[in-house]
Amino acid sequence: MSVIEDSKHSYKEEHEKTHPPNTSEDVELGSDTNSLRKGDVLSLEHVDPVLNAKMHLVNDTIDEIGFTPYHGKLFVLNGFGYAVDSLILLIQSIIAEQASYEFNPSWTKGLTVAVYVGMLTGALFWGLSADIIGRRFAFNVSLMVCSIFAIIAGSSPNWIVLGLFTCLSAFGGGGNLVLDTAVFLEYLPGKQQWLITMMAAWWGVGQLIAGLFAWAFLPNFSCASAATCTYENNKGWRYVWFASGALVFVMSILRITIIRLKETPKFLLGEGKDEEVVEVLTSIATKYRRPCSLTLETLQSCGTVDGERRASASGHAKSKWSPKEIWVHVAGLYATKRIGLSTTLIWLSWLLIGLAYPLYNVYLPLYLQSRGAKTGNGSQYLTWRNYAIVNVCGIFGPVLAGAMCASRWFWGRRGTMIFGALITMIFFFAYTQVRTASQNLGFSCAISFCLNIYYGCLYAYTPEVLPSAHRGTGNGIAIGFNRVMGIVSAVVATYANTATAAPIYVCAALYIAMAVVAGAFPFEPYGRRSS
Repeated sequence: MSVIEDSKHSYKEEHEKTHPPNTSEDVELGSDTNSLRKGDVLSLEHVDPVLNAKMHLVNDTIDEIGFTPYHGKLFVLNGFGYAVDSLILLIQSIIAEQASYEFNPSWTKGLTVAVYVGMLTGALFWGLSADIIGRRFAFNVSLMVCSIFAIIAGSSPNWIVLGLFTCLSAFGGGGNLVLDTAVFLEYLPGKQQWLITMMAAWWGVGQLIAGLFAWAFLPNFSCASAATCTYENNKGWRYVWFASGALVFVMSILRITIIRLKETPKFLLGEGKDEEVVEVLTSIATKYRRPCSLTLETLQSCGTVDGERRASASGHAKSKWSPKEIWVHVAGLYATKRIGLSTTLIWLSWLLIGLAYPLYNVYLPLYLQSRGAKTGNGSQYLTWRNYAIVNVCGIFGPVLAGAMCASRWFWGRRGTMIFGALITMIFFFAYTQVRTASQNLGFSCAISFCLNIYYGCLYAYTPEVLPSAHRGTGNGIAIGFNRVMGIVSAVVATYANTATAAPIYVCAALYIAMAVVAGAFPFEPYGRRSS
């Protein structure tokens, strides 16, 4: 019997001993018979049985070590990436009008395209590279790149240069949604995986910071119109960039000083570096006085994973730097029918939310104005104050989503996303009846809270059900689809008729579609561990 056949046989015996058949609880959660009860999400989906067996052992060890202060630090430091992503995304929309007064551009939506192009290329670059060279490099470098270009953007002499450095800053920050969830997840015990959903609260923190910077600088350091605008009387938008860049720079320094991140054990496992896997997990267990029974001999007894057989029939390129290696990771996302279906539905979800969210931001305010709604008095002070209040509400959406994901009463992650999408749609329709400033603030807060229930859960679900060896690639492409829709929204906002009610109903249909897609996901991570 070959080594791989031995590993299949021994793993099957171990699985039958430690994991009883599915119970009524599994049926209630909508799980299928191919997923192990409280086992690994993709345990019977791997095309490499040796990697499957080793992944099971590593997950057992991570559970054995449990949640430590190291994980708490990762929650905060990876959360910085979430905050920066939303911060940079919103900064450009906040400062665009004042910057356009000063530079008089021919196309005022240019900054929107610039930031989404940067976010798109960043998601793809950092995501694809994470599966090739590892997660550690991007974790240490991406925020530093973002901060440097954000500070430079504040010194831009014209609209073109501002767009360039906005794009470059977004490139540095654009990969954080891809990497932060992967890094945290690949160290996290199974019982605490719901924290991945709650980590999206940092997205709301980033939005809040953007709102506070705008509230602090724009009312006091901005010109009133293009006719009276000069460099001297319009420095507020520059101060917003300087403050944001300085904050991100501090975050990047904290990432490399508070914690010396080692490569994640699951990435190392896929690369066939068993000795380093044991070393990383043992060092955490030793530092925090936790048990760790994993040994190098135990891992090596399972056999050899595809990462070590890079030149074999497994399909890997002979060199990890070969362009073919990218295709290997994309193909790995379709290794089985169920993994392929899961990947496709995840990408579709990101495409839908990427179109629905900008439609809401672009069309609703203009739709309300065309119907005579009085949503404010035009004061910059009140505008940015209300903006900050709305973003505070958005912080707590992922907190509720995390609690729902941890409870069996909400059908796990899928049920939480269905609830988030449908409740957002309800408030979205109700918002069309807004006629006063108070109603506008109240419904904006409700939508911000409810939308982040869905968004936060989708952020977490995506890496949870992707194979670890291809997690960065799959997540990067998913976020990339989202960014493409952001670019589309800028074009739509420029040329479409924003006075008609048609986009309202299109947007509502998109939220219904998101709920349907969430219900069709083939994997449910509740009670199971990420592979």
